[in-house]
Amino acid sequence: MFKEFKEFIARGNVMDMAVGIIMGAAFTAIVNSMVGDLIMPVIGVLTSGVDFADKFVALDGGTYASLKAAQDAGAAVITYGVFINAVINFVIISFVVFMLVKGVNTMKRKAEEQEKAAPAAPPKQEVLLEEIRDLLAKK
Repeated sequence: MFKEFKEFIARGNVMDMAVGIIMGAAFTAIVNSMVGDLIMPVIGVLTSGVDFADKFVALDGGTYASLKAAQDAGAAVITYGVFINAVINFVIISFVVFMLVKGVNTMKRKAEEQEKAAPAAPPKQEVLLEEIRDLLAKK
């Protein structure tokens, strides 16, 4: 059983997946910070400081000063503001990921073009044969 486990872990795709998950978690933290710390404050200024997280509808028909007050009173609420924030975050994160993938694809394309542009060096045998030919031609 230990041998099978060792073979399973030693497979390349398991290690690749582990690295991908770890990198994904680190990337998630970066994107969340970018959205929360850089982009959402700008959106807050553009929307005159409206905080969507406090937008709600109380299903019991009552009027509450805040979402917390409604929740403390035990009222059933539809927190449509939280949903709006989630949609805004999704759009921003999708755009950031799109720009990241677009940048990576551009870099790959440039690298491929450089590889194609650089002529491949002839094999050593051909170089040696050309040198011999040139030496014989000089005699």
